[in-house]
Amino acid sequence: MSGSLLFQSLVLGVLLGGLNALLAAGLTLYFGVMRVVMIAHSAFLILAAYLAWYFNQQTGLDPLLSLVVTVPLFFLVGIGMQRLLITRLRPATLTMMSVLLTFAIALFIEGMIGFIWSGTQRRIQLSYSGSNIEFFGARIAVVKLIAFGLAVASLALLYVILKKSRFGQALRATIQHPEAAKLVGIKTDRIAGLGFGLGLATAAVGGTALSLDATIYPSLHWHWIGPLMAIIVVGGLGSIPGTAIAAMVLGIGQSLLQVEIGTTWAQTLFYVALFGTLMLRPQGFFGGRLAQRF
Repeated sequence: MSGSLLFQSLVLGVLLGGLNALLAAGLTLYFGVMRVVMIAHSAFLILAAYLAWYFNQQTGLDPLLSLVVTVPLFFLVGIGMQRLLITRLRPATLTMMSVLLTFAIALFIEGMIGFIWSGTQRRIQLSYSGSNIEFFGARIAVVKLIAFGLAVASLALLYVILKKSRFGQALRATIQHPEAAKLVGIKTDRIAGLGFGLGLATAAVGGTALSLDATIYPSLHWHWIGPLMAIIVVGGLGSIPGTAIAAMVLGIGQSLLQVEIGTTWAQTLFYVALFGTLMLRPQGFFGGRLAQRF
């Protein structure tokens, strides 16, 4: 591998890792707040991508503007899901039953997308879709750079919310120890609903970012759920910083492997990392305090 090709792969790996971190952030929030394994998260990502594509088709405007509608919409849907569906599951079997419940939701979303927009592959065509910029000899697609910038901005905002706001403090307390949070007066059920909504709002942002540079179709979410699950396990269940680090490391690794073994086989890196983590350090390599207790 030449030096220029190596640098190109590293740059693309960083961009891919940033986007993956955003896509996986919601999964970490779901598990951290309620111990819910949200299989439907990737289906909501693809739904957001379709809504961005439909917005562009109907208005001719940049799909990023659809976030004004989809982010609050997904936030409210997340709160509704938590209050109407998740809370009805028995606490003793919550994690296991949440897999079955959200699997059914994923199938419903896939069928709904196929019914409304058919199974035809869709792709957003923008004035800057084919544009590239030069960065020390590496060619970077503008759409990848925009998606990365959107991911960084969203994760930074999420960090500020969790660290600086009263809601974020209550949410972190609920994640760390729900019983203790109740004792100090935090309404953990309400906080859990808002946390679930926040996780789904990240899916709206991530799906829109994904739509800028991806061909979308109803069943695309099955392609994403495995790698995203691998990221949150490697990073440490319930750890958002750990998720971001794991996403970046695996994104760079995938980009480097694509040069040598191709895109399809490079995807197996996520599953190898998942199996290795479960065997060597089940609580994750970059976080995982929650995983040690649950």
